[in-house]
Amino acid sequence: MFTKPSILLHLEEAALIILTIFAYQHLHYSWLLFAILFFAPDLSMLGFLANVRLGAAMYNLVHTITLPLLLLLASYIEHWHLSSAIALIWTAHIAFDRLLGYGLKYPTFFKDTHLQHVQ
Repeated sequence: MFTKPSILLHLEEAALIILTIFAYQHLHYSWLLFAILFFAPDLSMLGFLANVRLGAAMYNLVHTITLPLLLLLASYIEHWHLSSAIALIWTAHIAFDRLLGYGLKYPTFFKDTHLQHVQ
């Protein structure tokens, strides 16, 4: 198993989803908000309507784990409860996408990702 990176990546993303959902539940955030915002990061795919390069840039910006983690840190420091909920939802979404094999996009074609070529 430790010589199969795809299995390790899937386990890592599954663990991240479980962790973010546990934290979300523990903090008693709204599940309605979770349901409404879970797929919101996918709106960044609209950039592909303009061109592949813009679409890939927008998608990658929104699907890189750095921004939600920075938002989570800032919301923790400043006690912004809504921002914490949004950061956890955003993180769960990214982990879910990666678990399904959707990685960051190359500016060649929507289905060319850093994880695989999606069929």
